[in-house]
Amino acid sequence: MSPPSETQTGGCLCGQVRYEFQRGSVLAAHHCHCTDCQKSTGCGRATIVLVPSSGVHSSGELKTFTVRGSGGSHVTRGFCPECGSPILSFVEEMADLKFIKAGSLDDPSWVEVVSSFWENSALPWSPVDADVPALPGNPEA
Repeated sequence: MSPPSETQTGGCLCGQVRYEFQRGSVLAAHHCHCTDCQKSTGCGRATIVLVPSSGVHSSGELKTFTVRGSGGSHVTRGFCPECGSPILSFVEEMADLKFIKAGSLDDPSWVEVVSSFWENSALPWSPVDADVPALPGNPEA
């Protein structure tokens, strides 16, 4: 495991989009099993690392797509316009946070998932991790 003050880096498959943040700024990591995350990742869940928006520095342009989430919020997902790799998402109503896709980290080995969201829409072939607490939907604000 790397020290908490270490700079974490990540990006897309083709290298056009890159980002960095300080590991010590990470608030938490979660699995989300909502159907929007399933569709946007092409798998049963998204693993997200919550980081304050002000601490995420990036290069390269992201293409974005915004939807109204199941809880009524406006969720924008950012991905590489060249290779399509999902990089991050953010919620308009929570502008101070970025949700980094853990799989886009150069070294995601340090990520510790603390809970799962949207247990009610988890798929049988991608079940909720029994070792972490799970919520039926979004966490309460």
